[in-house]
Amino acid sequence: MSSQLQHPMLPSASHDEDARQSFVRSFKIHLFGEITPGNRQVYDGEVKPKYKREHNREPETRREIWKEMLQNPYYQMYSSLKRTQQELMWDSSGTTTRRTYDGLRKKASKIRSAKKKLGSVRTDPNLEIPRYNALVDIHIMPGGYHTDDAHDDIFAGAWYDHAVYSYATGALGPKNDDMGHTVAKYVKDNYPDFKPKRILDMGCAAGQSTLAYCEAFPDAEVYAIDLGAPMIRYAHARAEGLGESVHFSQQSAEHTDFSDGYFDLIVSHIMFHETSNKAVPNILRETHRLLSKGGRMVHSEVPAFFKYNTDPFNQIGLEWEAHFNAEPFMPTLYAMDMVEKSEAAGFKKGSVKDTFASSGKNEDSGQITINWYLLDGEK
Repeated sequence: MSSQLQHPMLPSASHDEDARQSFVRSFKIHLFGEITPGNRQVYDGEVKPKYKREHNREPETRREIWKEMLQNPYYQMYSSLKRTQQELMWDSSGTTTRRTYDGLRKKASKIRSAKKKLGSVRTDPNLEIPRYNALVDIHIMPGGYHTDDAHDDIFAGAWYDHAVYSYATGALGPKNDDMGHTVAKYVKDNYPDFKPKRILDMGCAAGQSTLAYCEAFPDAEVYAIDLGAPMIRYAHARAEGLGESVHFSQQSAEHTDFSDGYFDLIVSHIMFHETSNKAVPNILRETHRLLSKGGRMVHSEVPAFFKYNTDPFNQIGLEWEAHFNAEPFMPTLYAMDMVEKSEAAGFKKGSVKDTFASSGKNEDSGQITINWYLLDGEK
């Protein structure tokens, strides 16, 4: 497994902190490699036969399987370990972030106040954080993405950037940017004559995926938005430290202040499943409004496995995320017809498709290739 790139804004772990974080990553690899497969064995050998005896049929839906699995001691053990690993991830990375935070905040403030900057950053103290973000500590990250404790707060962004490497066990690459490279490569491979002048990344978080577009489309102006002020402050400082020009602003993807047709390419990375039934149509309408004629949207979501695997047993992971990892909207999103939603938002019928793309630039990660679900459409 590759090491996370120690860029100028990343919290730097001590020897002991790094050892603990390595353990947390190894714990997750062991959990998924050695413990998780046992769930299928338990289901086939115990849960399904028991259900058939009691109901004279096999379970037919994800929810039926989920309710039965919750009663099984092996699955309870697995769930406990998985939740514990997630909590350890935040705790171990949080120790490093808190210890190094004062220095990182001063560094970020210095970057923001510098006369010469590659990009820009602006926050909106009057922005109302939507309930789907404000009331949920997504991924059980304490305080969530948006908690803002000071005018120059970057803690949530620094913590997220440091922790997500462990969350993905390195599979997103040394800069946690595989999703951005996946979408960029998909666009270039499938639309070789498409040369976007302006690109918008919706829900950019700490900006890891955003920077992939600076590399893939060096002549384009790159913009990025997120609900969390600490996220975009950190993302800006991170981008500047890595020598990339991005214009970050604190905005909701449902309603932005950009003018009609301002962007040629609009992207997002695992954003929709952290929104709501109300937000999804709004975001798609806003995407349509912001795109230039002939512009493209390519929204990326969590692995295509959840979208295309028709075995209901393999869908119970969606329920786990909703109930135990503070991702309440995930099962609902994957039941949506996103093509239909896009057409209702204004995209022409036949111009939108859902598909998937393989990891774009994680050759050094040492992990298996991820197939990301994509929503691809042209205005």
